[in-house]
Amino acid sequence: MRALITQPRADGKREKVLVDNWDDLPPLQVDEVRTETLFTGLTNGTERNGLIGGNYAPSDQSLPAGSGYQNVGRVVEVGSDVDDLEEGDLVYSSQGHYEYCTLRPHKLKGLMPHQRHDGLYVKLNPEIDLIQAALFGVSAVAMRCCRNADLRMGERFLVIGGGMVGQMAAQIGNAMGMRATLCDIDQRRLDIAKEIGAVEATINVGGDGWEQQVQEASYRTILDLAGVVGMEDQLIRAVEHGGTILFIAGRFNVEYNFNLGQHREINIKQNSHFDKDDLGNLHRLVSRGLLNMAPLILDVVPVTEARQIYDKLRDTPQALLGTVFDWRQ
Repeated sequence: MRALITQPRADGKREKVLVDNWDDLPPLQVDEVRTETLFTGLTNGTERNGLIGGNYAPSDQSLPAGSGYQNVGRVVEVGSDVDDLEEGDLVYSSQGHYEYCTLRPHKLKGLMPHQRHDGLYVKLNPEIDLIQAALFGVSAVAMRCCRNADLRMGERFLVIGGGMVGQMAAQIGNAMGMRATLCDIDQRRLDIAKEIGAVEATINVGGDGWEQQVQEASYRTILDLAGVVGMEDQLIRAVEHGGTILFIAGRFNVEYNFNLGQHREINIKQNSHFDKDDLGNLHRLVSRGLLNMAPLILDVVPVTEARQIYDKLRDTPQALLGTVFDWRQ
């Protein structure tokens, strides 16, 4: 079957390409469901991490390898023990860039969110746009961040990083009653957020004076999606006494001035992927029109053109936002 896989190049870099001869499908088990892929979404942070050899990238020895966790497909085969899906259903699943996927709806109990890929799915309502659904994974990461942060209505919420997760976190925070501010170095991303209307303010951190601006505002919760080394103390100075900072961007270490954090009695949290509750809550808000994903999707391309997108992701990631691959050819 076809798949997008990561492989090494002769110059030492990594690339992601479409192949036609990936693993053969095993026979379907009685408790499994098989889907045929219609769309997959680019997971910018995770997949770039894999391309540049980041902190959770596959080792060179394990390549070639598939990746991704945003898949929209149509159910084409159902095991005899499965009673919640039937042929023809449209499903978002936390599967990768593969032409066919196998789901095990029951295998969830006792597993951490990042271990639940074959059971992480949601049946899509008819009103859900399938292209938008292909980015439910990064959006569900944002949902988990907001739920884990214990956001409180009316309080200030600072999001560092205006990629897909940051944009959706700002929207979800707004839907939960927070006063969201979005930071990025790319004015285009900030302008999109302002056009959507879910943020109270935006801050371009590519120039001078932004540190003072965020410190004066004082935020109850800060979500750091940028992972800029050395920024931790600045974030601590910007959070209220007893406030919360969530670190989610891929990095090897977080370092900050202990006394600074102690005096402010800050709470530091981390997130790991998402679960079925996050997916369900996301699906409900999108179905009701409370979240607007459409302006964030800048590229919808045939999967046969994916290589150019991944070259851009590796070398000029700021050029991308929401990207969806179309497998219907």
